[in-house]
Amino acid sequence: MLNALIRFGATQSEPPALFYQGDGELLLIAQHQKQLEQVFRFVVAEPALVENLVNKAKFQKLAEHLNLPVPATRRIHSSLKNVDEIDLRFPVIIKPVRERTYWEAIGGRRKALLVESPEVLRKLLPQLASVSIDLLIQEAILGPESSIESYHVYVDQLGIIVAEFTGRKIRTFPVTCGHSTALETTDAPDVRALGREIVQKLNLRGVAKMDFKRGPEGTLYLLEVNPRFNLWHHLGAVAGVNLPALVYADLLGLPRSTNLVARPGVRWSKLWSDMHAARECGTPVTTWLWWALHCEAKSGMAWDDPVPILRWALAKFRLQRGARSVRHREGALTRAPAADKS
Repeated sequence: MLNALIRFGATQSEPPALFYQGDGELLLIAQHQKQLEQVFRFVVAEPALVENLVNKAKFQKLAEHLNLPVPATRRIHSSLKNVDEIDLRFPVIIKPVRERTYWEAIGGRRKALLVESPEVLRKLLPQLASVSIDLLIQEAILGPESSIESYHVYVDQLGIIVAEFTGRKIRTFPVTCGHSTALETTDAPDVRALGREIVQKLNLRGVAKMDFKRGPEGTLYLLEVNPRFNLWHHLGAVAGVNLPALVYADLLGLPRSTNLVARPGVRWSKLWSDMHAARECGTPVTTWLWWALHCEAKSGMAWDDPVPILRWALAKFRLQRGARSVRHREGALTRAPAADKS
């Protein structure tokens, strides 16, 4: 990928702006920053900081060193034998240190597992032992996924916060420890203040998302810091703060937008997944449908540009029709009558 990027960048009349969304792309750019800077324009945090933020075990050490408000956490291996060695209060959360390649064998579609008691963890040990990966086990902050709030920021190369906004999750799928399906911008002064403080402590540059969970007593606990572009930036742009556009303007020497305040209450939804999430939450379909129709930002769908969603629906239809055809042929073979021996 690095060679392909360099070859492409070298053929352009001027260095293009480079954006990245996944952890793999983030690590690639951070680790090969000097090579890529020859043919691209981009902003990224310092390579050492990127590694410390992406690797959850390293992030935990960094957070403890900087006295960031993270839940108590221990590193374990999936071959754990003795639950009594874990000196944490239950319930706990179990999640992978970095690689998710083998995580699905343990967590399925969930990003983490909520374990209510030591007895439940003991029953889980054979499943953990089925793979060989490093894991983090962390004291759970009680409350629903809607208690997860976030701070989003772009910090320029001088260390100045150019723009920021706050938000919260509405629903995830699966409902516990799942992926975001419905989000909402907020105006949370304490989230904004804590986010700014963490930016300073990390000496952060570029874009970042900080996830917090608000405990039952109102205290904010830092869960993770992602120094990359992400799905929240679509919602932020619709709400009035377009962080990628501000980065683009700086990279190309263009004037920055002067509207840097996000409207609270603007919503984003990944419709198909959110329908399932709402159903799991017990929300009636009619109630959810009314909410979805009035949702300001929709993943993969826009009324003024319907082709992508229609193309996706057509591809899915063809895939399902092909699968039915294969099953029909296989069924016909298994039901074929025996040859007439007369």
